[in-house]
Amino acid sequence: MFFKLAKAIFGTGLVAGAAFAVSPSFAGPDNVGAAPVGGVTSVPYGWVDFCQRYKGECENPGTMPRNIDLTAKSLREIERINRWVNKNIESVSDMDHWGVIDQWDYPTDGKGDCEDFVLLKRKLLAEQGFPMQALLVTVVKDKNNDGHAVLTVRTDHGDYVLDNMNDEIKGWKQTGYRFVKRQSQTDMNTWVSIGEPTSAPAYVSR
Repeated sequence: MFFKLAKAIFGTGLVAGAAFAVSPSFAGPDNVGAAPVGGVTSVPYGWVDFCQRYKGECENPGTMPRNIDLTAKSLREIERINRWVNKNIESVSDMDHWGVIDQWDYPTDGKGDCEDFVLLKRKLLAEQGFPMQALLVTVVKDKNNDGHAVLTVRTDHGDYVLDNMNDEIKGWKQTGYRFVKRQSQTDMNTWVSIGEPTSAPAYVSR
């Protein structure tokens, strides 16, 4: 029911604040660049567990990388989905929600933590026609070295980040996070390191 409601809202353009102004950083020629991706690394347990429960959404053959053309129209779609999810999902920890330290799931009851926000944004963006190869679940560390999940959106203007901690869509360098790893563009079940090697957080929870 939650997904049907969300899909209906986006299909009819009734999301509050859908006509967000396009910020200069997106509308102009500025390019935030791509995050430096390294070799194959470990897959987060939360993703493995999620895929065991949602097998149909994790089965994919090898695909070619695709980026999003960051036009004014595509930006408005990305912004409104990001803001709608941030506004309509209540942020709660997995321990309070599920009684476990870390569980990745869709917030079908309107509650979730960071990775649940990411999974919903990814799903809704894909339903709006954005290529899944450009919507990458990403693990980062915040300034306190705690684990956090965000959605990397790969575009022809570089890598931008959708974050439940901030409604503003930022270039990956502007977030203040230490990027650890993310899904590969060619296989959602393969994860690659980002930047200089660093130990991955045990779980993501914000």
